[in-house]
Amino acid sequence: MSKTLVIVESPAKAKTISRFLGKDYDVRASFGHVRDLPQGSDDIPAALRNKPWARLGVDVEGDFTPIYVIPADKKKYVADLRAAAKGVESVLLATDEDREGESISWHVLQILKLGKNVKVQRIVFHEITPEAIEEALASPRDIDESLVRAQEARRILDRLYGYTLSPLLWRKIAPKLSAGRVQSVATRLVVLRERERKQFVIAEYSGVEATLVTNGQSFVARLRSVDDARVAEGEHFDSRGQLSSDKVRWLMANEAQSFQAAVAESSPWTVSDIDAKPGRENPPPPFMTSTLQQEANRKLGYTARRTMRIAQQLYEGIDLGSGERVGLITYMRTDSLTLADRAIKQARTVIGDLYGAEHVPAKPKQYKSKSKNAQEAHEAIRPSDLARRPQDVRSSLSADQFKLYDLIWKRTIACQMKPAEVERTRVSIAVSSNGTKFVFAASGKSILFPGFLKAYVEGADDPDADLANKERILPTLEKGQELAAKEVRATEHATRPPARFTEASLVKELESEGVGRPSTYASILGTIEDRGYIFKKGRELVPTFTAFAVTELLENNFTELVDTTFTAQLEEQLDEIANGNLDHVGYLREFYTGTDEHPGIEPQVTHLSKDIPFPAIAVGENIIVRIGRNGPFLQRGEGGPGNTASVPGDLPPAELTLEIALELLAQKKAGGQALGEDPATGQCVLHKTGRFGDYLEVEQTEAERKSGKKPKRITIPKELKPAEIGDKELAILLSYPREIGPHPESGDMISVALGKFGPYLICGDKKANVGDWRKGASVTVDEAVVFLVNAKKARSGPEIIKDFGELEGLEGPVQLLSGRYGPYVKNGKVNATLPKGLDPADLTPEKAVELVKAKAAKGPTKRRRFTKKK
Repeated sequence: MSKTLVIVESPAKAKTISRFLGKDYDVRASFGHVRDLPQGSDDIPAALRNKPWARLGVDVEGDFTPIYVIPADKKKYVADLRAAAKGVESVLLATDEDREGESISWHVLQILKLGKNVKVQRIVFHEITPEAIEEALASPRDIDESLVRAQEARRILDRLYGYTLSPLLWRKIAPKLSAGRVQSVATRLVVLRERERKQFVIAEYSGVEATLVTNGQSFVARLRSVDDARVAEGEHFDSRGQLSSDKVRWLMANEAQSFQAAVAESSPWTVSDIDAKPGRENPPPPFMTSTLQQEANRKLGYTARRTMRIAQQLYEGIDLGSGERVGLITYMRTDSLTLADRAIKQARTVIGDLYGAEHVPAKPKQYKSKSKNAQEAHEAIRPSDLARRPQDVRSSLSADQFKLYDLIWKRTIACQMKPAEVERTRVSIAVSSNGTKFVFAASGKSILFPGFLKAYVEGADDPDADLANKERILPTLEKGQELAAKEVRATEHATRPPARFTEASLVKELESEGVGRPSTYASILGTIEDRGYIFKKGRELVPTFTAFAVTELLENNFTELVDTTFTAQLEEQLDEIANGNLDHVGYLREFYTGTDEHPGIEPQVTHLSKDIPFPAIAVGENIIVRIGRNGPFLQRGEGGPGNTASVPGDLPPAELTLEIALELLAQKKAGGQALGEDPATGQCVLHKTGRFGDYLEVEQTEAERKSGKKPKRITIPKELKPAEIGDKELAILLSYPREIGPHPESGDMISVALGKFGPYLICGDKKANVGDWRKGASVTVDEAVVFLVNAKKARSGPEIIKDFGELEGLEGPVQLLSGRYGPYVKNGKVNATLPKGLDPADLTPEKAVELVKAKAAKGPTKRRRFTKKK
């Protein structure tokens, strides 16, 4: 009997499903999309290359028909699918339940070219469990053409946006830049926040705090008012550093110190007012894609990409031992907050068993998404089986998988528990001095009933341990009660500029603006970092000067294209296409070509491109920042010698003040800032800043300059700030390079030098890293020999990071090795480099198989041949 062919996206998903379906089904993976728009001219079919629109990959002169090609790395998988489809009587398309999944199924069907007698059906499920698969098999459907058209329209729209605007950026700013329908809007949001920080004026203000005691218990109260005039705090200042109200009193340091001295000697301190109010804190809703990414970033420090990669592993299936392999969570790309009835019932049972019946609400809680286009037929992200507690599966999960599953499990349980009951108390304490009345205030909150906080506490890994930290309990106080002042102190404060975006807060902002969709947030964040539009400072997302230049060009000339409202409207129109309410061809034509009233993107770019100036970011006093081929640089006036200087790549734009700019220009003009003298020669040592950071340069004599001798330069280690370099540090740095002594065995001289990655040893043809820059300056011959021996062991062969053994779909052992140019997967003669951003610790056996097969499909790397010109 012919087997039924089942097609999914990934080998991991195929492996899990095949265990449920049995021998009558042949489950194969498409390895994602099998077709796409051409990426370069070589991909365009020869018959179409002479078309004026061919480079776009879309027939913009006709009905916006896309050119679909099979990428080189997918041809082997397509051949495998076609071979598997021969002779089958039935095909089940079981890709993910979203637009991308629907599109993959449609493309697979197009490339298989099945006969008329083959039965083709589409099945969907949002969790990979036996029950879900059985339910899906019982209710197959046809491919949803509206969903396919919506995904196709999105892909074409993004291609037209990027391929129309990006060449303009290459001409006006720098090569290899890119514009994107959503990425440019996300970049602009980060730039707007940095502009706010740059324009922000810090306001300094003072206050008074008192530690008060009653019955052996102490608490802190802050000065709230003086003679009924409210004392200014941070919330009372605007971004210009001015008071936002004339009804508050701005205390300066001397005045606060005067008040502190006055009340410190005064008594009594009397409780003048007590306000206690009961309150409730409701549990957070279950996770959808955006909130999972936000919370994983806040609590676990994961990037959106990392979160989605781990969630994909949990969804597609984990081997729990004893032959059981199952998806641990529901589908992770969703904007729905709905939970299935059986999940709610199970949650209520688990809550009662673990936390007691008093934590189970009388009625189950159902949540509804705020987004009007949310797909409520889907579910929120939840464990597929809530009875499977995190500790029960910990031994089968990696550290990252466990942390994310634990987060999802706790959030799902908490959302079905009773609210927490609290009491918030505010106390006013009055004290007078020489006829002046001072009122201090303190507030607190106590938890009367923990409710959902028993299972899930924001920002904590141990809810029970953190529960006490949630309670800021004030002593029992009564109105009219007198207190003793244990300590009174004047305090100094300063307002802070708005915080930079983190991945969590940027995803939240994009979501609130209606820009992007659950499936795109991770790729948006990854793209703007990969393109060099942002860099990370801790968890902060800092825009580069390139991002400023691109945003300025787009804002000044194509305002609508980077406007969040316009981009959100595009998303809504794509949703209308998905719902079958909007013609996708007309939509694309209006966006690209435009109408009589409103020109599209193509005529706008064509008409304006010649008149668009090169972007420049103003600094002050006729100084600007421009973007060159080697990165951002300062230019004073018309530029020229002495009027340009490189801008350090890690300098946030908001921190480039006029003073810093003038210092960089002066340093470049003068040849650097003098830090001291070289102990060996007595010559001046200069601190200079280049594109790649700070370095020292020993000033040359006239004779050395005339001889063409290169000056001595030493890299300043990243952990050492130039301002911290004193005589001691300078002496250590200038000691590089130095000869340590001959090797006791070979007789070769051992020397140590300071490079980009720290100090390193050289002995003949051998090299070895030393470590700390201070250590390298004092390393001995014996220590150097040990470093060299250890380095030789490391170079004797690639280090094995993971040994997967033999994996299904490949022949021979599979290993993850540490190579000279980074980690790579080895299988026989095939070496597949890990993609940028993929942590070796996160590499799964399924991903390893995918990388090896993709590399094998490409064939061996072609070596470039160089021929000498005659």
